[in-house]
Amino acid sequence: MNYTKKDFNPNLASDPDAGIYGLPFGEKESKLVFLPVPWEATTSYGGGTVDGPSAILTASAQLDLFDLELTNPYEPGMFMREESKTVRKWNTDAKKLSKKIIDVGGNIGKSKPLKEALAKVNDYSEKVNAYVYEQSAEIMKNSKILALVGGDHACPLGAFKAAGEKYGDFGILHFDAHSDTRDAYEGFKYSHASIMRNALDEVPQIKKLTQVGIRDFCQEEFDYVAKQGARASVFYDATLQRRKFQGENWSEISKEIVATLPKQVWISFDIDGLDPRFCPHTGTPVPGGQEFAEAIYLIREVAISGRKIIGFDLCEVSPGAKQDDSEWDANVGMRLLYKLAIWTLYSQGLVKRKQTA
Repeated sequence: MNYTKKDFNPNLASDPDAGIYGLPFGEKESKLVFLPVPWEATTSYGGGTVDGPSAILTASAQLDLFDLELTNPYEPGMFMREESKTVRKWNTDAKKLSKKIIDVGGNIGKSKPLKEALAKVNDYSEKVNAYVYEQSAEIMKNSKILALVGGDHACPLGAFKAAGEKYGDFGILHFDAHSDTRDAYEGFKYSHASIMRNALDEVPQIKKLTQVGIRDFCQEEFDYVAKQGARASVFYDATLQRRKFQGENWSEISKEIVATLPKQVWISFDIDGLDPRFCPHTGTPVPGGQEFAEAIYLIREVAISGRKIIGFDLCEVSPGAKQDDSEWDANVGMRLLYKLAIWTLYSQGLVKRKQTA
């Protein structure tokens, strides 16, 4: 970097040698650490999320750090680790294998080559889960707040496990167009379409799953979530939109959503939970969903309710094909990531609200 923390002026353009959001912090002096995970081997429709973390990092230089409601929310420090070349290599190798399976809709039958390919992809997925767990546990051990940046939505399982060991019981606030509770979708045990099922099945410390904006799901997923009883609450997009059409305001609805959550919360945000005009290149866009401002308002409500946001992930940001030369998805993604970060810092008492806000 060409300047020190002491020299930093948030009103100036980002130094080209600075870190995420143009900030001058190293990992040691940062309270919040972003872990990029370039993995999307089980993505079943569109791709490109493997480049989401790097695209967000590049786009983040355009952010103005000032916030109307929070005082200098960047001061506790934010740092993004370098992405793992090993994980990216695993992704390249696994995608070549998974494509063969996805091309037949997971119907591998008795094909020995396809069975071997599936087994290898599942093995790579377990390696990624172990990597994410180890990195997450290390970050948390050093008293840092973990923020995972995917990649597809299969990425954060290891982070959930590490969070459970560090913090004990917690709930997940899950923004998504999809339920993500399929059982080994297309044969992939750790599919992006199975993350919340795997989380509930493998992380006993998750005492509550609250899903928001769900609008594309199958009967199996509907039944699975229903069987969870009080452990899961789903605010389906169709119901939310109808309530708004009938005159209910988002403030009251948000308070109702927050009321379902325990004192400790992890926020898991698949960007396709937003209206797809905010994320047109994401892997599986679905009409409907949250306005950007609605999502931020709900995140804010969690923080000001007195709940502690123990960590979060943002997944499925895809910058699109390189020939599109479009930064829109990454631009939206990095702004959403910043809001997640600063309200998380606030929830942990590391940032103050302005008295006039």
